[in-house]
Amino acid sequence: MAAVRKPVLLGLRDTAVRGRPTGSGAWTASKLGGLPDALPSVAAPRPVCERCRQPLALVVQVYCPLEGSPFHRLLYVFACPRPRCSMGGARSWKVFRSQCLQTREKEAQDAQENGLAAEDWCEGADDWGSDSEEVPPPQRTLDFGNDPHSAKDTDCTAQLRDLHLQDTVLGAAPPVSPGEEMALPSLAPQFLPYYMCVVDEDDYRDFVSLDHAHSLLRDYQQKEGMDMEQLLSQSLPGDGDEKYEKTTIKSGDKIFYKFMKRIAACQEQILRYSWSGEPLFLTCPTSEITEPPACSYCGVRRIFEFQLMPALVSMLRSTNLGLSVEFGTILIYTCEKSCWPENCQTPMEELCIIQEDPDEPLFK
Repeated sequence: MAAVRKPVLLGLRDTAVRGRPTGSGAWTASKLGGLPDALPSVAAPRPVCERCRQPLALVVQVYCPLEGSPFHRLLYVFACPRPRCSMGGARSWKVFRSQCLQTREKEAQDAQENGLAAEDWCEGADDWGSDSEEVPPPQRTLDFGNDPHSAKDTDCTAQLRDLHLQDTVLGAAPPVSPGEEMALPSLAPQFLPYYMCVVDEDDYRDFVSLDHAHSLLRDYQQKEGMDMEQLLSQSLPGDGDEKYEKTTIKSGDKIFYKFMKRIAACQEQILRYSWSGEPLFLTCPTSEITEPPACSYCGVRRIFEFQLMPALVSMLRSTNLGLSVEFGTILIYTCEKSCWPENCQTPMEELCIIQEDPDEPLFK
C-alpha cells in the first residue's frame, strides 16, 4: 500500500510591508526580508555569519503553529548577504525556532488594526487543546483556509501565462513599483520586506493550465540540448512511489528535471511547506539530508518542514546596500517534537541544508 503523500503549501510573495507592524499582527504574518519580529517573552534572533562575523540578514520569517500544540511558533531563516560569503555554505546560513504559549487575547483584532490577516500554514492554529504538560504530538492537516479560486490565485495564473523562459526559476523578479522601496536602517543588513500569501499546491495545480508551463520546459530542453520527452510525457507526481522509466538522462539531471517539472505549475513559488513531508531535491541528496542529525536539545529526530525556492533569490533586494544571496534550494529540518523548555527566552537553532543551483558553476 502506497504511503499517503503529505500536503504541500506554497508561499508566494504578496504586498510590501508598510512601516513596522507591532503586536501579534507582526509575528502572526509570514514574510520575506525586513527585521525579525519577536514573540512575547522571547528575544528575536540576531545571528552573525560564522565566516565574516557580521550580522546576518533575515531571509524569511514563517508563522507555523502546529495543530494540537498550545504554542505560537515562528521559524526564521537568515543568510549572509555579503558577496565574499556567497559560497560560505551552512556557515553563512542560520535557522531558528521560537515558541510561546498561546494566550486568549484578541489577536485577530490586533491583526486587523495592523491592516493584515495572519496566514496559517496549519489548520487548527486557533485550537490549541489542553494547557496541561501532556501535549499530544503535533500533526499537520489538509485544510489551510485558502480558496484556490480566489482573486489572489487568479493573479498568479495570469503571471504564469505571461512568463517567458528567462523569467522562470532562475530569472529576474518583477520590477519594484514606485514607492515600494523604503528606507532601511543602515546598521543591520535588510532585504525589502514583503508579506507571503499561501496556496495549496494541489488546488493551485488543478486550477492552472499546464500547457504554458510545459512549453517553457520544452524551450529549456531545446536550449540545453537534452532529451526530456519521457519526463514530460508523465503526469505531475501525485504519490510517494512515482517511478521513472529508463532514460538516457543521467541521474543528476533527472533529479533536476523532476524539480523543474514539479514547480512548473507555479514558477513564482518562493517557499514549499510540508511538515514531516518530503523535500523536492534540486541535486542528489547527501547523507546529511537522508539522515539529518537529531535535535541538539532533546535528542528526537529532525524532520523536513519547508524549503526555500530559487525564485526567492531575485526577490531579495535592498535599496542601496548591494545585498544578495545565491542558492538553489534551502532545506529546513526541525525537531519532530518541537521541544521548548519551560521559561525559555531565546530562540533554538535548527538545521538548514543548502543545495546549490547545478547550473551555477557554468556562470562562475
